[in-house]
Amino acid sequence: MSTQISPQTQSSDHRPRRSLRRVVAAYVSLTKPRVMELLLVVTVPAMILAEGGLPGLWLVLATLIGGAMSAGSAGAFNCYIDRDMDRKMQRTQGRPLVTGEISDRGALAFAWILGVLSVVWLAATTNWLAAALSVAAIFFYVVIYTLVLKRHSEQNIIWGGIAGCFPVLIGWAAVTGSLAWPAWIFFLVIFLWTPAHYWPLSMRYRDDYAAAGVPMLGVVRGRTTVGLQVILYTWATIAASLLLIPAAQMGWTYTIGSLIVGGYFIIEAHSLYSSAIRGQEGKPMRVFHGSIAYLSVLSILIAVDPLLPF
Repeated sequence: MSTQISPQTQSSDHRPRRSLRRVVAAYVSLTKPRVMELLLVVTVPAMILAEGGLPGLWLVLATLIGGAMSAGSAGAFNCYIDRDMDRKMQRTQGRPLVTGEISDRGALAFAWILGVLSVVWLAATTNWLAAALSVAAIFFYVVIYTLVLKRHSEQNIIWGGIAGCFPVLIGWAAVTGSLAWPAWIFFLVIFLWTPAHYWPLSMRYRDDYAAAGVPMLGVVRGRTTVGLQVILYTWATIAASLLLIPAAQMGWTYTIGSLIVGGYFIIEAHSLYSSAIRGQEGKPMRVFHGSIAYLSVLSILIAVDPLLPF
């Protein structure tokens, strides 16, 4: 008899722990961790560039924590507002508001709490300018992109993508308490990079976005048009990245490295367009992942260059 009771007791003992783990994981997924990681990747280089060296460790950690909460709040608001569309798209079927692991009310409360905490935290640990920029970032992503543009304009990702540029400004402001031209140029790089990064994804998931009624460029325009736009924004991104050389007095490490990684990004964009004009789908996800690699390497170059003597 004891051998029958023991497994049941063991199972009931572990069930709450597994449930808590799943709930925590569900709330974390609301914050869109992959997007958050990409946003935080550009924050530290902006801080190093602003400092002209390594900022204090506590300031870096405080800024990253505040930035993570800000980005997580925006992501949670987005999941809450877009839950009707997420139920229609294959790639979002695992989101917690679709599976029912989190209630709509719980997600909304979580988004508000994270947003308020991010502002209070940044104001207390950095300065009010960084806190105000956090508010602006959440506003742009939630109101301008998610509520106003996403469902109504094929240009949604261009202007809505401004929200993803704010971590650079937040990082710079946390160090200096102000904003300068290099910060705005880095902002411009990410602004121009965003369409070239996101539109290949809209090509890959064209049917998903169409089913949800989202007028992404990949839905309302043909592959050739999208491919050409990706090329134009890629070239513009590379041109903007070179503006940092005179504006921030970047050295040879950044100059040569940015040209090499920029050339790689341009080749991938042209390859996608070449496939499109031949009537082929090409490899949009290769461009999507390549764009992430480009921004990651460029950010490393921005972070390393001020630390080197040449």
